[in-house]
Amino acid sequence: MVFWTFVIGGALGVALGILLYLTSPGSTFVNRLLDRRLRHVVILVNQVVGFVVNVLRSLPFIVLLIAIIPLTRLVTGTTLGPTAALVPLTLSIFPFFGRVVANALDEIDQGRIDAVDSMGVSIPQLIFRVLLPEARSGLIAGSTLTLISIIGNTAVASIIGSGGLGDFAIKYGYQRYNDALMYATVAVLIIMVQIVQVGGDLWLRKRAHRR
Repeated sequence: MVFWTFVIGGALGVALGILLYLTSPGSTFVNRLLDRRLRHVVILVNQVVGFVVNVLRSLPFIVLLIAIIPLTRLVTGTTLGPTAALVPLTLSIFPFFGRVVANALDEIDQGRIDAVDSMGVSIPQLIFRVLLPEARSGLIAGSTLTLISIIGNTAVASIIGSGGLGDFAIKYGYQRYNDALMYATVAVLIIMVQIVQVGGDLWLRKRAHRR
């Protein structure tokens, strides 16, 4: 569950983050548009998408989980089980990661972007050869935070039978009054989060040393 949420939500988040960055006022893409009205339309799209992203990010996961039950049923045909949980998990993660990606891209030195833009590169080349490589450190740090959020949300999703440690703790710990098992599961979750955080920090340090 964590893996597929991270893969799907991560892919959608990268696409969303790139969209937010490219359509922001003053971006290379917007500046290349010769039609002023088209520029206004693109910037309006950025504002609308940004508003939707902020709304989704502001909702607690448990509220989002309940609010989109009709959508979950429409997409998966059910509201229970791991497959059903994948819908709210993905919908909660990809706006968060999308904003992380957009912020990482915003931190790139504008001078480098302008230099590459002056060479006449295409937008796809700008994205894959300049923006994403230059923002790699920020993306790694953001991925670490996103993965930790997924672990926490997956535990919450156990209320609809998503499986995993959260579901295990409720079924075999809380419902059977086995406090030791429940606390042991909590300890495992804490250890998992620590492993992810330390792993992400080590990766960033290795990249810093290589530079």
